[in-house]
Amino acid sequence: MIYAELESLKRYRGLGKYLDEAIDFLGSHPLDGFGAGHYEINGNLVYMNVFDYETIPEDEGFFEAHNHYADIQMTIEGEEMVGVSEISKVSIKSVDQEKDLIEVTGAPEHYMRLSPGKALIVFPEDAHMVKLAAGTPSAVKKAVIKFYLEDVQE
Repeated sequence: MIYAELESLKRYRGLGKYLDEAIDFLGSHPLDGFGAGHYEINGNLVYMNVFDYETIPEDEGFFEAHNHYADIQMTIEGEEMVGVSEISKVSIKSVDQEKDLIEVTGAPEHYMRLSPGKALIVFPEDAHMVKLAAGTPSAVKKAVIKFYLEDVQE
């Protein structure tokens, strides 16, 4: 997991070519110019989804992880909490290989506050529960860049 200022992500260039592509995209494309939708950056290797939603209480949250992709999570407007746990500390409920989605159960070990200008990168070892209210539920516009991990170990 990497939790950093969005402008500091360039320090993590070199960790992987698709992460580099995502960081380069963020450096040249202001997020506030994107509406809700799916945006291909490099086909299915690097892409961005933008969402508009209301945050939710933790007891309504969905806890997930991925095998083949990492996520860069960023709010464009509003703020939310993201709960994160090491995947070995939670229980796997279901695995959908086609969607690269692992549903898990358990409690988050850590909470990260996402507000505009912050970025959270979660890797396969980082189960994450998103859309959590930072206090009372509120409106959020969020971008998630998914990038493929070249050297995936299963």
